[in-house]
This record gives sequence, structure tokens and C-alpha cells, in this order.
Amino acid sequence: MKIFSIFIFLFGSIISGWAQAIQTVAIPGSSVSFNMISVPSGSFLMGSPATELLRNADEGPQVKVKLDGFSIAETEVTWELYELFTDKEKRAALIYSSELVKGNADAVIKPSTPYLDPSYGMGKYSFPATSMTQYAALSFCKWLSELTGEFYRLPTEAEWEYACKAGTNTAYSFGDDPSLLDQYAWSFNNSEDKYHPVKSKKPNPWGLYDMHGNVMEWTLDQYQADYYATLGNATASPWRRPDKLLPRTARGGSWDENPQVLRSSARTSSNPSWQRRDPQIPKSFWWCSDAPFIGIRLVKPTIQPTKEEQEEFWSLVLDEG
Repeated sequence: MKIFSIFIFLFGSIISGWAQAIQTVAIPGSSVSFNMISVPSGSFLMGSPATELLRNADEGPQVKVKLDGFSIAETEVTWELYELFTDKEKRAALIYSSELVKGNADAVIKPSTPYLDPSYGMGKYSFPATSMTQYAALSFCKWLSELTGEFYRLPTEAEWEYACKAGTNTAYSFGDDPSLLDQYAWSFNNSEDKYHPVKSKKPNPWGLYDMHGNVMEWTLDQYQADYYATLGNATASPWRRPDKLLPRTARGGSWDENPQVLRSSARTSSNPSWQRRDPQIPKSFWWCSDAPFIGIRLVKPTIQPTKEEQEEFWSLVLDEG
């Protein structure tokens, strides 16, 4: 038996000049699976033009960025998958054996099951997991990497925006007209004050759902308002590495935001108010109990890092978590 089943197939259509591959990853000992969509290497203009309506100063100046290929999750991580990590009983129910487990997933530090419901009663199964800190999101990625033997992490800001724009240069991946947003996203205007099941709106041109709205998504980057001004043109794989606890950058906007926050280039800085209360005693690194609008989207680099490179990466990002 293998750690997970992989099914790779091609869309019948060609999107932006390449046949798009989907990898379905099934977690053993559970009914949970998720899809990863391949994204080709390439270049794009990161940030928004000065003429874009309702843009913020931290979205510029625009810079040309080069990226290596990677795969990105078709949807935000759902509660089904995330609770395999956070719920003690569900973790114990997973089938472990030397044949099934590639790494040492049990050794990854994990949270206690929260005393309160981090979903705020908005829904769990088929809904995006929410309310985790960036540290929790990173720890989840490390656990999943150990469980599957493949390296998963959060996207950088550049990777996230590249995938969101999907070859477009407009305010949204579907164009500049915010009146069309309801077809693609859950925002303050149509959400009825809650998040919704993933894949319940139209995808972007690369087949990715909820890149605009539903829940905003953690990136790897430290938030820096003037970050783009520090980058030269044709910068390769930029990442604003963390050097302090806060703030970190989230992308995509959420069900609780106005349409301008859902634009492809819009950036959100994390805020201590997201963790004003904590559903665990004593206070922990794990939950943002006042942020049921923040979630996770997975990335897997096409060129997988070595074991030593992975250990260095986790040491860096979790030490600064």
C-alpha cells in the first residue's frame, strides 16, 4: 500500500498554452483527499498599476518577477484535512505503518484540540478551515510533508499573486469590473456574514477556486509596506523572509471584506487583534480566535528540496513563527 494515491490527468482544454495537470492526493486511513494544480514557471508583473481603481500604495511599484514551476491547491484547505492535524482523536485514527508513513509525522508538534469551535458555527465539512495562526499553518504544512513524503508549504506572496492573476493583468482574474465579482467570490456584499463551501463559485483561468474572497490566505512573507521598492526588475523567486513575529502577509480578501480587498494585487497585513482571545488555556501559538476569515492554500515546489534543505526551511520559518 502506498502513502497516498496519485492520479494525474490533463484537462481537455489548453490553458494559457500548456496542458494543466492535476494531482489528487488521498490521505491513507481517511476519506480525505485534495487536488494540486500545476503552474508553469514564468514571469509576471507583481503589484498593481498606479491607475488601478482603489489600489493601495503598498501594491507598488510594479516589478517583474520570475518564478520556478510549482503546484498549488485547487481550493483552500478544508476542515476535513486540517482536523486530521488538529484533532487528537482523528490523528490517532489515521493508519500508520512503515509502508504508509514516509517521514516522522508523529514527531511534529501539534496543537491541543481547541476548547471553543474555531469555525464559529459557520460550517465545517467542505468548508475552508479558518482561525489558525501562521505558525499553526506552517506546522500543518510540516506535518503534511512528513506524512506524505512530499514537501508542502505556504505560497510566497509572489507565487500567490502569480497563481491568482493566472496570466491576466486586470484588477481581478476575470477583468476589471467588480460587478462580476459575485460570480467568482464570496465577499461582504454577498456572503451573509459567513464563509461558504469551497468550489461554490467560478474558478480563475487556471482552475483555482476562491482566490478572490471566501477566506483570505496566509503567505510565507513578512509584511513590509515598501517591499516592492526593494526589489529589482526580473527578480527571481522573491520572498520577504520573516525576521520578527508580526506582521505577516495574507492575500485574497475574505467573506468579511469589501471588493477592493479581493483584488489580485491587494495585500493584507496581519494584526494582533486577530488573536485577542484564545480558545485554549494557557494562550498558545495556534489559534486566531478573532479571525474566522483567515485560512490556508498549499503549495508544492516542482523541484523538491533535499531533506537538509527542508530541515533548514522549517527551522527558519517555525523559529520565527
